[in-house]
Amino acid sequence: MEKEPNALNFNTRFSLILTAALLAAGCSSNAEKPTSAAAPSGATPDSCTSSAAEHFKGQAATPELLEQARQQAGASTARILTPDSVVTLEYNGQRLNLNVDDQRMITRVSCG
Repeated sequence: MEKEPNALNFNTRFSLILTAALLAAGCSSNAEKPTSAAAPSGATPDSCTSSAAEHFKGQAATPELLEQARQQAGASTARILTPDSVVTLEYNGQRLNLNVDDQRMITRVSCG
């Protein structure tokens, strides 16, 4: 009967090792990710190019201007960020940001 606890001990250890190996495999950094070599050199659909909307700096931000800037930058979404805007640190490469000052004049154009 004493062999049974040893067998249980072996099974428990084996299960823990197997679980750890599976978890490590799930966290592997070899997952399929696009590489810069595979990415096309030009803008992709729904990608944001802030330089295409740089000429809006110094203008008053309006909903109409925001839409024009979004289209020219090729972004899928756009937003106006005021000095007191609360924003997340989430990066979205398909979003155009127009930073404005207290008078709603555009001071910075960026993607993210």
